[in-house]
Amino acid sequence: MKIAYIQAINKFINKYNLNALKEVFIFFVIIVGFHFLFRFWAYDLKYFPIKPLVFSLYEFLTKHVFLESSWFVSNVLNIEITTIKQTMYFGKHGYIGINAGCSGLKQYLEFVVLMLLYPGPWKHKLWFIPVGVFIVHLTNLFRIIGLSVVLINYSDYWKFSHDNLFRPFFYVVIFIMWVIWVEYFYKKKKHPSKKSASIKK
Repeated sequence: MKIAYIQAINKFINKYNLNALKEVFIFFVIIVGFHFLFRFWAYDLKYFPIKPLVFSLYEFLTKHVFLESSWFVSNVLNIEITTIKQTMYFGKHGYIGINAGCSGLKQYLEFVVLMLLYPGPWKHKLWFIPVGVFIVHLTNLFRIIGLSVVLINYSDYWKFSHDNLFRPFFYVVIFIMWVIWVEYFYKKKKHPSKKSASIKK
């Protein structure tokens, strides 16, 4: 009965060419599912059973995000800042503190889990995942640097930019990388080219 139900769904999807929507649905199920599982693990289970490791990763990543973003703001954008511990002070404009929530750890793990669960050739996953994690890191730096610019020029819109522009931007980048994976790696394996098929014949 269960198999027949799944076959009926697949038949409906193929009949109305809804495969793209199916792929997007799977993407959102993984992303949203991970979000709530991560929150449960963080707030209810307190990162059990690897709490020391997670805190070490938070500390390491937070430190490097702060050092790299503050260097860029100061040396490339030539914005005058004062740094104390892991906080950038922008004079009368305010400050930006880099804490565990700014580390990008959750987004790294989210992308890794997405790629591990989503089908596709492992020979490409072995390089695509590290490259994707690096891109997520660059996205995080862009977020901190962008918020610094907003603080200097549009301070009244800083909180809006933090919550509604730069935070969702993480998921835009992850979505784009997932689309690249589906179009150029997963589908190619699933539907080999006609040329390849004719050679095999």
